[in-house]
Amino acid sequence: MNDYIFLQHYWWFLISLLGGLLVLLLFVQGGQSLLFTLGKNENEQKMLVNSTGRKWEFTFTTLVTFGGAFFASFPLFYSTSFGGAYWVWLLILLCFVLQAVSYEFQSKKGNLLGKKTYRIFLILNGILGPVLIGAAVGTFFNGAEFVVDKARLTEIGMPVISTWANPLHGLEAAFVLWNLFLGLAVFFLSRVLAILYFINNIDDEAVRERCRKRLPVEAILFLVFFLTFFVRLLIAEGFAVDPVTGEVFMEKYKYFNNFVQMPAVAIILLAGVVLVLFGIAKPVLSKSSTNGIWFAGAGTALTVLALLLCAGWNGTAYYPSLTDLQSSLTISNSCSSPFTLKVMTYVSFFIPLVLAYIFYAWRSIDMHKITRKEMEGDENY
Repeated sequence: MNDYIFLQHYWWFLISLLGGLLVLLLFVQGGQSLLFTLGKNENEQKMLVNSTGRKWEFTFTTLVTFGGAFFASFPLFYSTSFGGAYWVWLLILLCFVLQAVSYEFQSKKGNLLGKKTYRIFLILNGILGPVLIGAAVGTFFNGAEFVVDKARLTEIGMPVISTWANPLHGLEAAFVLWNLFLGLAVFFLSRVLAILYFINNIDDEAVRERCRKRLPVEAILFLVFFLTFFVRLLIAEGFAVDPVTGEVFMEKYKYFNNFVQMPAVAIILLAGVVLVLFGIAKPVLSKSSTNGIWFAGAGTALTVLALLLCAGWNGTAYYPSLTDLQSSLTISNSCSSPFTLKVMTYVSFFIPLVLAYIFYAWRSIDMHKITRKEMEGDENY
């Protein structure tokens, strides 16, 4: 039994880590949303598109891996959210399909829509992608409208465990104020990370200077939305779980209590926030500094990791139901069988090898900075 509990917590940790890496890699979307803001002519826009275009597969792969890991380790969440809130997930998927099509066809000769149309698609992906993902994650803290009835699995005519109680099927999440605040925080954070990445990846003083001027504006907007969401989270009621009966109930200051009762998670959060602020400050205070993205990127991954651990560990319902409180999902009532989690754990030991390959591929791509002269070639986007 103790091994099973450990595996549940272990897999929630991996899910949270993947979530942190996904938010970090959303700098690609942030860069796309800034395409016409930072690029004042065709050559500059081409540098920006190529800077993000050589990394978009990493973001898409991480998103797919995140969804796949959720399906394998916590299948009831997958069937409830992906099967019930399908409109929001379909919109997110559509955004990423538009991104893939845009990078593939914008520079093809004779394309019907023209390069500018495909770049507008990139901007749509850059805006809607982070906002919708942030709003969807916001339901981990603010809840969603669904009902879970495992007894219905035995029904021959309609063996559906989870049903959605809202005709919008997930789109309502984007209209909940606190979900929207988190979505906008993710959006502006993606733009901050994109600016920091452009400063590091593009060897062009005009673009870098424009990035440094834009950075404080995006950083302030990010901090406003993130701090508002985070402060409200600390003082709000949370969805607690009785460790003996499994009953879900409302607990005052639940998420604040989680950080107090899990000091290691609080330290991870603090370290992440400090690294993000340090990464932002470096290029603002020093024009010669170009490595702020590595500090802010690591800080982003740690901050999101801590927030997601807070949502699922320490007897917390990570996917609360606003329709039926006892339908809320926890890491214990929504996870796979002990055998499945154990087999998957052995597979997870190969994750460091995958990360090492990603690091190698990333470094190979970034070995040479993007310049105006390089954009003269036909092999670019």
